[in-house]
Amino acid sequence: MGGEISPCMNGGKMRILMLGWEFPPYITGGLGVACYGLTKALDEQGHEVIFILPRPLRGGGPPHLHVLSPGSLRSATQEGETFVPENRAEEPSHREVHNEVAASFSRATFHSVPASFSSPYPDAMPADHAPALGAPAAAARHGGGGVSTGLPPHSPGQRAPGDPGHGSMQYGFDLVADAERYARLVVSMTRRLRYDVIHAHDWLTFPAGMMLAQIARKPLIVQVHSTEFDRAGQQANGRIVEVERAGMQAADRVLAVSQLTKSICVRRYGVPPNKIEVVYNGVEAPSPPSSTGGTPGDAARQDRIVLFLGRITMQKGPEYFITAARRVLDVVPDVKFVLAGSGDMALRMMEMASRLGIGDRVHFTGFLSGEAVDRMYRMADCYVMPSVSEPFGISALEAVSHNVPAIISRTSGASEVLQHVLKVDFWDTDDMANKIIAVLRYPPLAQTMRDHGAAQIGNLSWESVADRVVGVYESALEQHAQAG
Repeated sequence: MGGEISPCMNGGKMRILMLGWEFPPYITGGLGVACYGLTKALDEQGHEVIFILPRPLRGGGPPHLHVLSPGSLRSATQEGETFVPENRAEEPSHREVHNEVAASFSRATFHSVPASFSSPYPDAMPADHAPALGAPAAAARHGGGGVSTGLPPHSPGQRAPGDPGHGSMQYGFDLVADAERYARLVVSMTRRLRYDVIHAHDWLTFPAGMMLAQIARKPLIVQVHSTEFDRAGQQANGRIVEVERAGMQAADRVLAVSQLTKSICVRRYGVPPNKIEVVYNGVEAPSPPSSTGGTPGDAARQDRIVLFLGRITMQKGPEYFITAARRVLDVVPDVKFVLAGSGDMALRMMEMASRLGIGDRVHFTGFLSGEAVDRMYRMADCYVMPSVSEPFGISALEAVSHNVPAIISRTSGASEVLQHVLKVDFWDTDDMANKIIAVLRYPPLAQTMRDHGAAQIGNLSWESVADRVVGVYESALEQHAQAG
């Protein structure tokens, strides 16, 4: 493929094969938000993005944005046809994209690979629904740690990508094996596509990126949004760590979302520092409030709202938020603490709030998305991100962009770029409580944080992120050309 196809760049514009695991409107965390923001910015700059997702999107879409299933892609490649159906109206099931999301793109193309589970991160699910990461899988026997450097043999019970029934392969019992299945399907689906660079987001797409880079002989850029050490700490799954290490080592360039993440890539994965480019995430301007949306400091509300928004998991530090809540309520009783999100620690946090005697002041919304997230920010008087290890923390930027005073963990990438927030050590719940009290009790402090925060957010656009990423693409292409 790679050597037989002429370069795709046209007038400085690139064609990027992007591999991701989630995309709005169906997301489980910041990864989907980041993929959307970057893809939209690249699209607006005139670059073409071919985005491959491991599960179908839902809804209807306009003609210029489409999703193709593996079945239609397979028949197209076998017959030597284009991937774009001539009569899209006859294939509504192959372009299932949410209208509101699809309408913002003009050049992006989305392809789907079947998957049956709702989240790539077991800590985002209830404990009794988490995939068995330690289960043996055939993929783990090829290439060490579940990473293949080419098309691996198929294990018993699996169909080859060319088999008409391969679209029904099961996902969700072993995420490492799922990454291998995804990789095989991606290679099958893209064998006639033309592109300049491969951009793989986080570990589940790394095996696919490695296979494609070898087959197509194109530069591989891997982006590390979080590592297994961030998600699981000392309980890091060794097989996932090996997938991450192999992907970073095989890549031409590694994008890290913060200096914190870069240091982990160097220290834990042995990646040379000069191979890593730190590219911080951006933030979109918030959507205008609906007629039912709340506003900060709404006079109709008697209770102030302190917000935690994210996965309710060990990584995000929800227990420190609830401990601080107990101390705040001893001083300022008219406060409601809201945890917006889901995760394997949700039930434990409910029990903890009840045990501390503040169950009636702590509210759990479950997972929120879209307008519900915007409305929650507009209702909040203070936002707290008490993460134990946060590679970046897009929600902190979102809070500031919604004019919400923010208190964030020092062990976060967002703390490297946000100056007009209050910063705490996640474990220092006394300091966290004192800062929450200060924001609630002293309006001039909160207003100053809003004013200066809004000014800073203007410099953190996805357009500037796309500029940086395109620079990395160009550098990798030049390096590839020199290497022959």
